[in-house]
Amino acid sequence: MPVESLLVLILVGAIAGWLAGLIVKGFGFGLVGNIVIGILGALIATWLFPRLGISLGGGILSAIVSATLGAVILLVIVGLIRRA
Repeated sequence: MPVESLLVLILVGAIAGWLAGLIVKGFGFGLVGNIVIGILGALIATWLFPRLGISLGGGILSAIVSATLGAVILLVIVGLIRRA
């Protein structure tokens, strides 16, 4: 993986994790945690959205939006597990 792609992945993960933390109240994981949550959210979105027939297009903005939605799904699931 080229260094530029890795930097974009980290940047998208950080933004998506931060946005998901704002959307789902009560979650704040710091910079590294936000990056991990954002990257995991992007993986969830990459797996889930095509199966649901959802396509957000291409580009950095759609990557941030899909990673954020995936991260929100992840944080909601984590919140439900924490309550149980």
